[in-house]
Amino acid sequence: MTDVRPPAEAPAGTESLRDAIAAELLAARARTAALTDCVEDHDLTAQHSPLMSPLVWDLAHIGNQEELWLLRNVGGHDPMHPEIDPLYDAFQHPRAERPSLPLLPPGEARAYAHEVRGRVLDLLAASPLEGAPLLDAGFAFGMIAQHEQQHDETMLITHQLRKGEPALAAPPPPPAPADAATLPAEVLVPAGPFTMGTDIEPWALDNERPAHVVDLPAFRLDTTPVTNGAYLRFIADGGYDEPTWWTPEGWAHRQQAGLTAPLFWRHEDGQWLRRRFGTLEPVPLDEPVLHVSWYEADAYARWAGRRLPTEAEWEKAARHDPVTGRSRRYPWGDGSPAPEHANLGQRHLRPAPAGSYPAGQSPYGVRQLIGDVWEWTASDFRPYPGFRAWPYEEYSEVFFGPEYKVLRGGAFAVAPVACRGTFRNWDYPVRRQIFSGFRTAADVSDHGEA
Repeated sequence: MTDVRPPAEAPAGTESLRDAIAAELLAARARTAALTDCVEDHDLTAQHSPLMSPLVWDLAHIGNQEELWLLRNVGGHDPMHPEIDPLYDAFQHPRAERPSLPLLPPGEARAYAHEVRGRVLDLLAASPLEGAPLLDAGFAFGMIAQHEQQHDETMLITHQLRKGEPALAAPPPPPAPADAATLPAEVLVPAGPFTMGTDIEPWALDNERPAHVVDLPAFRLDTTPVTNGAYLRFIADGGYDEPTWWTPEGWAHRQQAGLTAPLFWRHEDGQWLRRRFGTLEPVPLDEPVLHVSWYEADAYARWAGRRLPTEAEWEKAARHDPVTGRSRRYPWGDGSPAPEHANLGQRHLRPAPAGSYPAGQSPYGVRQLIGDVWEWTASDFRPYPGFRAWPYEEYSEVFFGPEYKVLRGGAFAVAPVACRGTFRNWDYPVRRQIFSGFRTAADVSDHGEA
């Protein structure tokens, strides 16, 4: 994927901002095309899991949201096809119902999205990118670029759930770190305040705002995400059979769903295998564990004598610079992600081995906080103090509450434009089809010992 500097780093001037926006929109559309052109029409219209939409729904929904926010709200244009709006309203139709809707067939969905994009690029060329709130720093355009990339991640999940021969080209694996064996198991994050959230990130979404000070006690955090090898020890020790390690809700779900290992794993002929985008392969012991629910992550942490970090702990470890006292955009600094920093943008189609990307570590020495796997935290999805829904309530506000747990950091499937140190993701604690993993934390006693 193309790495384009976001407006916070772009050289001064409307034209450079306009170029950066266009590049993000085009990169997102190229990825959308790659995810939808690689399969036949029957695969686009099929529902590969009741948890996911047909790929053709995502394709037209991307175009519909782009038309709604950019052509109509920003440009003041009349609706192109108002009759299809209800079909692609995510709140009107749950995913399980979408295959039964009179959706645009693949050819028409592509043509619609293509026509919208052409008009949007014309609109971008004429927009002042300042003045109205939706135009300030190109926010509405950035929101749509992020939206498309988020749906690209969703479509990649659908590809993982899809049965049959692999449809995606297999990229090279990520390089292994040279110093993984010498890394400490955990780092100490000292007590003290830090600034959580943001007021200045130009394309930050409403749930990332406002910036506010959080004072935390000292804690210890895993240097890397929990690996498949470590998780196999939990399985071998009977972790799935011992209710002591599970919350009551988690144990009930583990029994009802028959959980015995991460999703897509199987034990065959004495070895553990996993299915990854249509390919069956041995489980790589050094990669971060993937496709585990919050309940599984929490049970592992309890078994290990630890706990999941809170959302605030995760963000402090990822953003706080103890030397300057300020919060960075990313663990490595304020510069946008480059290939040496993190595994993002569907570049490798798998997590990198634990300990990878030393250039991307935080000031505390924590690695892979950005990219590789979404990391479950202990926190419910709640608004920050002073939260204001914008530009619409349905983006975040309707999801606040104890039903959803927060994930942080992004995965290999996440595009750089939709990933930063303040970015918040959320999902039900039972979800496993997402590219989710975790790391663990521990309290620090008054004597400085965990």
